[in-house]
Amino acid sequence: MDAPTAAIKTDRAALQQVIAGLTDGIILVEPDQSISWANAAALAMHGIEELEGLGGSVDGYRQRFRLRFRNNHPLPEGKYPLDRVIEGEVFDDVTVEVSPASDPDITWVHTIRSLVVVDRGGEPELLVLIVKDETERFEAEDRFEGAFNANPAPALICRAADQVYVRVNQGFMDMTGHDRSTVVGKTVREFDVFSGGERHDLAHERISEGRAVTQMEAEVPLPDGTGRAVIVAGQPIEVGGEPCILFTFADLEPRRKAEISLRKTEERFAKSFRLSPVAGAITRLADHAFIEVNQAFEALSGYSDVDLTGRAAADVRLWSDPAARRSVEGDLRDGRGVQNAPIVMRTKEGAEVDCLVSAETVEINDEACVLWVVQDVTERKKTEDELIAAIESVMADTSWFSRTVVEKLANLRQTSRKPGPGIGIGDLTDRERQILGLISEGCDNVAMSDRLGLSTNTVRNHVASLFRKIGVNRRAAAVVWARERG
Repeated sequence: MDAPTAAIKTDRAALQQVIAGLTDGIILVEPDQSISWANAAALAMHGIEELEGLGGSVDGYRQRFRLRFRNNHPLPEGKYPLDRVIEGEVFDDVTVEVSPASDPDITWVHTIRSLVVVDRGGEPELLVLIVKDETERFEAEDRFEGAFNANPAPALICRAADQVYVRVNQGFMDMTGHDRSTVVGKTVREFDVFSGGERHDLAHERISEGRAVTQMEAEVPLPDGTGRAVIVAGQPIEVGGEPCILFTFADLEPRRKAEISLRKTEERFAKSFRLSPVAGAITRLADHAFIEVNQAFEALSGYSDVDLTGRAAADVRLWSDPAARRSVEGDLRDGRGVQNAPIVMRTKEGAEVDCLVSAETVEINDEACVLWVVQDVTERKKTEDELIAAIESVMADTSWFSRTVVEKLANLRQTSRKPGPGIGIGDLTDRERQILGLISEGCDNVAMSDRLGLSTNTVRNHVASLFRKIGVNRRAAAVVWARERG
């Protein structure tokens, strides 16, 4: 063996010792296409333990392993990395999927680059393939791709380097109506998902710096030129080893439509409330302070909206009977509505107006309130009383009336007083007779509460039940009903 040959062998032995422990796989190929050596990493990347497992030559390697591109297309004949390096081609980072010919279900992902070692005369002396196992990274990326595309939450990904969108998921396309071709390949300026955002310029500044973008309300452009209300945020991530930014979206359109619908409903309610011919008011449940009254209420009470807003009915002594007011307010506080409760209003000028009051709790702008409806029945009561008085006056002397006329007048008087059908004193319970007797004595609810040892709410309920049973709606009528029956 001559000295140059010995030196080459010595150099190769030293080279093999140096690269044997590298984590990258190294395969040495001779100019005659034989595979002369490979380190342990290269053997492990092919699922073998001995050099012979690589096939011994370029042809043998091609028979033992099947290579295809990531798009699942097989590498054409003569385009295996080993073929290309034999041709003296130098290439960087060719990514292929490698499977044993005997078991195509096993797949590794290799990124391969080449190196040609030449002798002093410039002729290829040694051909080197440098293999990096990217299987785990690509499997993780495949899992990410699957999760990204299957996630119903709308999302986009742009490259940090040039701010070009590289991925769009189905959730985003469903939300906006765009397809991939109208988004992927556009820059974040061309397809601006921060349109209308208060911190629009700051968002783009952070994107250019590869930094996170905190969530903000904005509008995503739609194919028809309109925008869709969203909350958008950006987060730096790495996809395929490349810095990117992931944009995620929360669709605000349902909320916006609900807000518009609610606003329109509130506007309709406000308009109908203000223009209603029936007196109405809105108060806070907590302190019964007036929030708003309509024009009919102002006309009935004599108080303007300005007079009442922020003040409670007790402050202006709106109701003549404090006990009746407290009873109604107690029912509302306990969650019971009030229907046609008889109560007397004292107007701003001091006049008294007989009213029927109905009230229900409602929620307005997240605050518990009370909606009041007040009906003026003064004239109706006056008419009824005058009618009853006239009938009773006529019936005081019936000597010159026929029996038929007297019976009709009696029936008319009973109809005007609306008694319960066939109800007599004997049909009342002991408690109802007791309540009726106290009413006839002129006792109000508070006095009856003291006499009977009951709460005012309980007394009020007994009174209401009695009125319903005998068919009256005020105390005076109840007294007349009682006296007629002894």
